[in-house]
Amino acid sequence: MKILIVGDWHSELHEQTVFNAFKILGHEVLKFAWNDYFKSSTLLGSFNKKLQNRFITGPIIHKINRDLILVAKAFAPEMVFVYRGTHITADTLKRIKNQNPNVTLVGYNNDDPFAKGHPYSLWRHFFKAVPNYDLMLAYRHHNLDDFLQVGAKRVELLRSWYVSERNYPVSLNNEDKIKYECDVVFIGHYEEDGRMQYLEELVRQGFKVRIFGPEWNPKLKNSHELNTLFPVHSVLGEDYNKALCGAKIALCFLSKLNRDTYTRRCFEIPATGTLMLSEYSDDLASLYVESEELDFFRTKDELISKVKLYLGSENLRLSVASNGYKRVINDGHNVVSRMKQVLKWLAMVKLNEEKMRG
Repeated sequence: MKILIVGDWHSELHEQTVFNAFKILGHEVLKFAWNDYFKSSTLLGSFNKKLQNRFITGPIIHKINRDLILVAKAFAPEMVFVYRGTHITADTLKRIKNQNPNVTLVGYNNDDPFAKGHPYSLWRHFFKAVPNYDLMLAYRHHNLDDFLQVGAKRVELLRSWYVSERNYPVSLNNEDKIKYECDVVFIGHYEEDGRMQYLEELVRQGFKVRIFGPEWNPKLKNSHELNTLFPVHSVLGEDYNKALCGAKIALCFLSKLNRDTYTRRCFEIPATGTLMLSEYSDDLASLYVESEELDFFRTKDELISKVKLYLGSENLRLSVASNGYKRVINDGHNVVSRMKQVLKWLAMVKLNEEKMRG
């Protein structure tokens, strides 16, 4: 099958993993990335392009959409998979469908565009385009109805995933141990949801804590307990995997901005063989057995007591971590399995279209 993957492509964590998975499954895959359209060699040009990218308006946006139509015409894909299509207009999707009526248009979004706090400019093209997709893939349960309310033809739940080549158990050398070994690690962004207070309490209790991720510096610098970790750096690729493997316990906080009931790290952490201690949700509890394959905290006191429990019993910690690893592997939470499911939905969409044509 010929598949065109469309997206920003600013990192290797999102569109690229989808691209690679379809390649592994034996399909002919083509990349269309709009991130490069906003690069400039001059300061003025860079500022102008950043404005167009931020507000998703201007000649560059028009060029992206014109070029996508031309690429789709030349490639003639059977599926166009648009990852977080903030920059793709409804008119572009209509034109792609008109020039190739047999193509199936699939949209996927790992963010929650319906959550409060997002600027209108970010999602306006996306919302208008939703009814033009043959299949919308939602990251969260509550977005299933949200997409139907704005005119989606068909919606399915596509959870995030781990990547087998990126997330796996690894032993650290002495140099890596200095950088990554700790009692508890949190890898993720900052939010005003109390997560910093939880981490501060862990330090007050005497645990060795490490933090990695974006958007922490201004807040962390002012924390008496955590300021020694300033500045916080993101870890990517192999370093991300080592940071998880170097911890005895990896924490998972759920984003309130995106109304998350689970997150990508809920699969990545167990895939490394590290014990995951997560903020509780009913959704996540439906994927893992509490106290057997991972553990939860619902309050700051429960977090502290669970950390003390697992750091006080290595056998218990390793047993729960091992069971979590088996669960994430056996249940097929990897990206290739996810894309196999997308292809099954695609076949159902095509079958329904054939029935309607009579």
